[in-house]
Amino acid sequence: MDVKVEQTGALTRKLHITLEPEMVTPVLDKEYRKIQKDAKFKGFRKGKVPRSVIEKSYREQVQADVAEKLVQDTYFDIVEKEDLDPVVHPQLEDPVFNEDGSFSYVAVIDVRPVFELGEYTGLEVERSDTTVTESDIEFELKRIQRELAPLRTVDDRPVAKRDLVVIDYQGYYKGNPMKHVRNNDVTVDVGAGMLDKDFEEKLIGMTKSQQAEHEIEYPEKHPNPILAGKRVQFQVVVKDVKERALAEIDDEFAKDVNENFTSLEMLKEEIRGKVEVDKKSTAEGELNDRIMNKLLERHDFEVPERLVRYEIQEMIKNTEEQLEKNNMSLESAGLNKEELAKQNEPVAQRRVRGDFILKKIAEVEEIKVTDEDLDQTFAKIGTRYNMEAQQVKSYFQNRDDLLPLMNEVLNDKILTFLKQSAVLIEPAEAAAEGEEQETESQPANADSGDTPA
Repeated sequence: MDVKVEQTGALTRKLHITLEPEMVTPVLDKEYRKIQKDAKFKGFRKGKVPRSVIEKSYREQVQADVAEKLVQDTYFDIVEKEDLDPVVHPQLEDPVFNEDGSFSYVAVIDVRPVFELGEYTGLEVERSDTTVTESDIEFELKRIQRELAPLRTVDDRPVAKRDLVVIDYQGYYKGNPMKHVRNNDVTVDVGAGMLDKDFEEKLIGMTKSQQAEHEIEYPEKHPNPILAGKRVQFQVVVKDVKERALAEIDDEFAKDVNENFTSLEMLKEEIRGKVEVDKKSTAEGELNDRIMNKLLERHDFEVPERLVRYEIQEMIKNTEEQLEKNNMSLESAGLNKEELAKQNEPVAQRRVRGDFILKKIAEVEEIKVTDEDLDQTFAKIGTRYNMEAQQVKSYFQNRDDLLPLMNEVLNDKILTFLKQSAVLIEPAEAAAEGEEQETESQPANADSGDTPA
């Protein structure tokens, strides 16, 4: 067996592999004998069809089956012998049965990056403020107040913030109507940001039955891929305007929200508990992000191109699925895969690099996923979807389904370990530290006058 390893990139290797006839011929012979045993051809008895006739009819099928078997039987041994550490399945190219009886193929692999772990314990990260303020409670009270308020039609004044406005709109880009930027009889809660902040603000001051044209320039990073980076002209018609008849926020209001509440204070306590849970959940995610950012700042190394491409494909797939929910495609949204791939590449690289860092930490700290971890995860999923844990577990019997879940559980365990060892800075301390650094960086004789924005 002849193997040549060609380095075609920082982490990419191309293996040129040739198997001698002595390794190939027995496998071919066995496959042909298997077919010959049951083959039926006119003019020949069963099992007595000449090899030459079998080859003429079955050559392509036999060579395909044998090629797959030869690769399976040799690839993993070759990788081990050459001391390579591939991170994904090989990309197989050019399988050829040569005239001299040998078989050759090419395997393109990406190998695991080798890097030294930098500092990862004792990281200083800011803890998000989870204090529930009176403003938070007031905000929720007003949200509930708006949701429960009856509506009344307004004919004698222009649209104001928090009105409910029924509109038709059509978007135009470079003078052409945008197929998926249009709607009729859509209700807009002005100022709530359901459509877009700039779009909704331009409705303020319009009156019932009025038609107007608005122009909005959307930033490149706008979350809606159809609008991102475009200057869009809108034709808008206001068809109806309604305002909310807001109730007083008092004990009676609390009883309307929940018949078990006897006072406004009881409602406030209920809100306080829910807001606290939401803030803690958000803070946990933000803390994970800050730790990952710290790790990425301390570790800069090449990552396998194929893993990055796979991550990009997953991101594009998610975009396509989101569009499909609205009966749209990339093409109808004015997007293409090449542009999305370019936009998503930096994020994909960070995700892949971050995963390698976490797995290296897991290796050093001997952090592993146990059966108990998986059982707890199945139980949590079951609680979320009102299912028995055993029923959830049955959905993950397939290895392809279980491995992504195990990876997620492992990453959670690693991040939990990192958070336990981190030095958490309280929000007030972080803000004071930032102000101190800003003061220190300011020249002593700096002009205190206004500066351009």
